[in-house]
Amino acid sequence: MELNHQHSHAGIGRALFFSLILNTAFVILEAIAAWRAGSLALLSDAGHNFTDAFALLLAAIAVYLAPRPGDHVKTFGYQRAGVLAAFVNALTLVVLAGFLFYESYQRLLHPQVVAEMTMIVVATIGLAVNLTIVWGLGGHEHDLNVRAAWMHMLGDAASSAGIIAGAIAIRLTGWQVIDPALSILIGIAIVWSAWGIIKDSLNILLEGLPKGLKLSEVTSQMSQVPGVIDVHDLHIWTLGSQAHALSCHVLIEDMPPSASDTILREINQVLCDRFAINHTTIQFEHARCALAETHCTVARQHQH
Repeated sequence: MELNHQHSHAGIGRALFFSLILNTAFVILEAIAAWRAGSLALLSDAGHNFTDAFALLLAAIAVYLAPRPGDHVKTFGYQRAGVLAAFVNALTLVVLAGFLFYESYQRLLHPQVVAEMTMIVVATIGLAVNLTIVWGLGGHEHDLNVRAAWMHMLGDAASSAGIIAGAIAIRLTGWQVIDPALSILIGIAIVWSAWGIIKDSLNILLEGLPKGLKLSEVTSQMSQVPGVIDVHDLHIWTLGSQAHALSCHVLIEDMPPSASDTILREINQVLCDRFAINHTTIQFEHARCALAETHCTVARQHQH
């Protein structure tokens, strides 16, 4: 299992490194072409691709750091490095979108002639590059960090397709305002793709309930284990993009530790099989503690 995990991280690392090289080369090409063609849409897409290169770099660094074991300072290791990278990536996208909106507004007020054929050629190359990277990163979307980079590249592919359509429309109609209008649409697509990543990564960084889990369901399943009387002071959070952790107090009947070991193993089995929670800290009690009678009865409050 550990060997497969290492191979998975190595595969992700290679895919990210290849994507970074390919994307950086295209950014240079697109920026030069945008300047020569006078196209704000191409320049916007080049800026989008530049942030993607930064995103891929952060993602690669995070993939390198994430498998490192914990130490006496960072006891959980570096599992959240990827989540933090995803959060930073998404924020850079929002900042870029703000810049695109401003520049597009200025161009709408003062339209400029663009070289539509250059736009078509460069955007076609960009579409091929982005789809290649999307394909290379495909299959790793379960990792929030890689999903952030994957979403970046998918958004770029859509942007390239839009630029091709817009350049054709400019060539047929001569409407130069299509170029800044495309830039605005690219900015909207950037914000849309970034929002989901910001929400998911921020929830993890704030140790919120993992996506898809409900406290009431977890409590109900744990309470069905024979010997369990009550579950309270329940906390569930995410260590990285996939690893979930849980801590709680469990009220059981007064019994020797050897007898309660069976209950503990059954609870952990339920948590692992039903909710993919593998890291647990469970405190057994034989009498109701103060936490169970006050504000810490989180699960019971959610059920009412």
